Amino acid sequence: MKTSEDRILDGRVILNQPVEGYRAAVDPVLLAAAVRAESREKVLDLGCGVGAAMLCLAARIDGLSIDGLELQGELADVARQNVAANGFADRLAVFTGDVLDPPPELLAEAYDHVFANPPYMSGDRGNHPPNASKRLAHVESDADLEDWVDAALKFCRRKGSITFIYRADRLAELLIGLEDRAGEVTVFPLWPKDGEIASRVIVRARKGIKSPMQLMSGLVLHQNDGSYTDAADLALKGGALHLRANG
Repeated sequence: MKTSEDRILDGRVILNQPVEGYRAAVDPVLLAAAVRAESREKVLDLGCGVGAAMLCLAARIDGLSIDGLELQGELADVARQNVAANGFADRLAVFTGDVLDPPPELLAEAYDHVFANPPYMSGDRGNHPPNASKRLAHVESDADLEDWVDAALKFCRRKGSITFIYRADRLAELLIGLEDRAGEVTVFPLWPKDGEIASRVIVRARKGIKSPMQLMSGLVLHQNDGSYTDAADLALKGGALHLRANG
C-alpha cells in the first residue's frame, strides 16, 4: 500500500495514510476532541482506520491508554506505524478484527470511554465508492449501526461514555440504538456554515445513566469564505469540544 505522510492537529501528529482509498479528514479529529477522558483512563477506538482519532486524543491528553480496533489489515498496519512514529507505542495498541467478532484481547466493560466513526452509508443506499478500502470504511457491510452501538456499549464500563460522529440524517437510528441502554445523551450538531443544515452530529452518552437528552448549539465549521471558524480551528488544533453546558 502506497502511503503519504501528512500532519494533523496543527502539525503535532504524524499521519501516514493511503494515497488512494480511505483518507482521514476532519471527522476523526473532531471526534477525538469530543471525548471527555482524563489521564490514566482506558479508551477504545472502534474502527480506528489509520489511527487518526486515537492519535489526536493521545496528543491532547497525556497518560491515556488507548486501544484501536480496525477491520482492514492494511489500515491496521499503517495505524501501528503511526503509533510508533508519534512515540505512543507504550500506551496505544491496534488490533485487527471486526466489531462482530472482536479479538479476545478486548474485554467487555474494560474501557472508561469508547468512541467510533462508523460507516455512514447503509449497504442498500447511495453511490458507493469504487475503491474497495474506501467502500469498507464508508459503507455498512455485515455490521450495521445497531451492531456498532452494541459493541460500544459492550466494551464500555458502567457510567462510562460512548461517543459517535455520524450523519445527521441518521440521528434517529443512533438514538433508537441508545434508548433505555444509555442516558445523559448529548447531541452536538456540526454545521458546515452558519445557516446551513447540519450534515454531521457528535453524539455522546453514558452507559447505565438515566439523565435526559441535551441538544447543544453545536459548532459552525466554516466562515463564508471557506476558512475555518475560530472555534473549529481551535478543535482541529487540539482543543476540546465541550458537549455539555457545564463544560
